[in-house]
Amino acid sequence: MRYLLGKKVGMTQYIDDKGTVQAATVIEAGPCFVTQVKDNQPATFQIGFSVLKKANKPISNHLKEKKLKSLKEFKYDEDNQEIYQLNQSVDLSIFDQKKPLMITGISKGKGFAGTVKRHNYAIGPMSHGSKSHRRPGSTGSMYPQRAVKGRKLPGRMGTDKTTIKNMKALNIEADKNLLIVSGSVPGNKGSLLIIKQA
Repeated sequence: MRYLLGKKVGMTQYIDDKGTVQAATVIEAGPCFVTQVKDNQPATFQIGFSVLKKANKPISNHLKEKKLKSLKEFKYDEDNQEIYQLNQSVDLSIFDQKKPLMITGISKGKGFAGTVKRHNYAIGPMSHGSKSHRRPGSTGSMYPQRAVKGRKLPGRMGTDKTTIKNMKALNIEADKNLLIVSGSVPGNKGSLLIIKQA
C-alpha cells in the first residue's frame, strides 16, 4: 500500500477526451516528507504534510528539518519499503493513474439531527389526528427500563471517519501536486485527506 496526505481544494467539472462532463474533486496532494521510521514490530513510518509558519517546542524537537502541520503513521510492507525512507520527499509520482484509490477523511458535521434525517426513518401521517409526524416511536420493550445500546435515536450527526473505496483518478499533475478524482470525497474544503493505493 502506498500513502500520501492531501488537502481538499474543492469540486469542479472535468471534461475527458470523449467530451463527457463529470463531477470531480480537486485534491492538493503532497509533497509529503518522511519524518520518522520505527524498526519495532510491526515496522512503521511517519509522513508529514503542510509546512507550519511557526512551530511550538514539541514539534520543533520532533521535526528537526521541516516543521509540518499534519503527521500520520502507517505500516511498512513490501510495496513501500523502498519509497518511504527517513527525510525523503514523496509526491504524486508514486501513484498509478490506472489503479483505483482509497480516500479517507472526516465527513462534514450536520449537528444534532432527528431519526428521520439521521437514520432514514419513515415519517408518520401528516393529518390532524396524528401526533407522531417525525417522532422516533417506540424505543423497545419495558425491560431493561433503559434505551438499549446501539438503538437508532436522535443525536450528533456527521464528523465521522469515512473511507471511499475504488475512486478513479481522472488526472494526476505531479508537477503541480494536484490530483483530480471522480466524484466527491468526505470533508470540508481545506480538510486533511489520506490517499491510499494498493
